Amino acid sequence: MIYLIFFVISFGASIVGAICGIGGGVIIKPVLDAFGLLDVKTINFLSGTTVLAMSVCSFVTARLKKESLVDMRIGTFLALGAAVGGVMGKSLFQLLTGAYDQRYVGGVQAICLLIVTLGTLIYTLVKERLPSLHVTSAPVCLLVGLVLGILSSFLGIGGGPINLGVLFFFFSMPVKTAAQNSLYIILFSQITSLVQTIATASVPKVSVFLLALMVIGGIGGGVCGRKISRKIDAEKTNRLFIVLMAVIIFINIYNTYKYLA
Repeated sequence: MIYLIFFVISFGASIVGAICGIGGGVIIKPVLDAFGLLDVKTINFLSGTTVLAMSVCSFVTARLKKESLVDMRIGTFLALGAAVGGVMGKSLFQLLTGAYDQRYVGGVQAICLLIVTLGTLIYTLVKERLPSLHVTSAPVCLLVGLVLGILSSFLGIGGGPINLGVLFFFFSMPVKTAAQNSLYIILFSQITSLVQTIATASVPKVSVFLLALMVIGGIGGGVCGRKISRKIDAEKTNRLFIVLMAVIIFINIYNTYKYLA
């Protein structure tokens, strides 16, 4: 039953993540925290690995089918920044888990994710009334990618809603274009994060079967999410994103209380 719960969470989160471009980790991480079945380090690892599998599948499939909306000129610099940020974010996470109780670290993550999600939701609701930028500068793209990589790796969410908010504001991307560029950024940040975890021998003790099950769920969800994304318009994608953000906010409020109360 526990394995089934983990598979359903990874599969369902990856479907929505592929549609909205948030990677699924922003759902997997807080939901698994709420269930409290594993420690924070293990949840971070499972969430990040699942998101990586889903983003690889989605990106490669889009490229092979010539359906990719990734702006390689901008996206590559964002991805390179995210790759460096992924290492920095993982280092920060390892530093905190080594110095503090994991419940405290989980509470800090829940607060950070709550702030990020709430800020992204507010921006999404009012973005049509706000000016946006058309950044093309490589150094700025690298810096933006670096910040996104640090947050995604530290929080164990892959990229989540903040990627979309940043892509909307700094690059004036439409919803579906932002979604695919977000997955491209997630791909790089999670690869370097995973490599660092393996290289520093800090992979948590976790069932190989459970890990494989979540990866399969992530890939399967990514495939289904891409098919659904092609059938719905940008307005419905945006509505789904808003509803999802509201749900995640309430889950993170619960997790903050759970870890720190």
